[in-house]
Amino acid sequence: MEIKEENIINIHNFLPHREPMLMADYILELTKEKVVTSFEIKEDNIFVHNGEFAEAGLIENLAQTCSSILGQSFFENPEADTKVIGFITNIKKIEVFALPKIGNKIISKASLISQYENICHIFCETFYNDDILIRGEINLFIQEVKS
Repeated sequence: MEIKEENIINIHNFLPHREPMLMADYILELTKEKVVTSFEIKEDNIFVHNGEFAEAGLIENLAQTCSSILGQSFFENPEADTKVIGFITNIKKIEVFALPKIGNKIISKASLISQYENICHIFCETFYNDDILIRGEINLFIQEVKS
């Protein structure tokens, strides 16, 4: 996938995560049913072990990618100080094929299967170049935290 700078969306507008738990750099495409993100694996990432991005990091990357679909409605106004909390409520299926290395830029894609209010079921997969790294189906729950 060719990354065009003018199409990149700041992930901070759609996720509450911040360093060191932010596992997606940019949103490359976003609709109500689909999202594509990119993430560069850096040496100081908390999920890097022996030069590779661990399975837990891949799953967190998928969850953050997926939550952009559901979370976008909470962050429609970038000026608002919206606070949300989200949970992986279920991992229906996960298959890990390979682990990316330090310096790799991975692309994650997620498609909404179903949604009921703030709960959604999403199919997701991550690639390095054309090689699939992980594929799965997860359920997420997100809600706004009222002060």
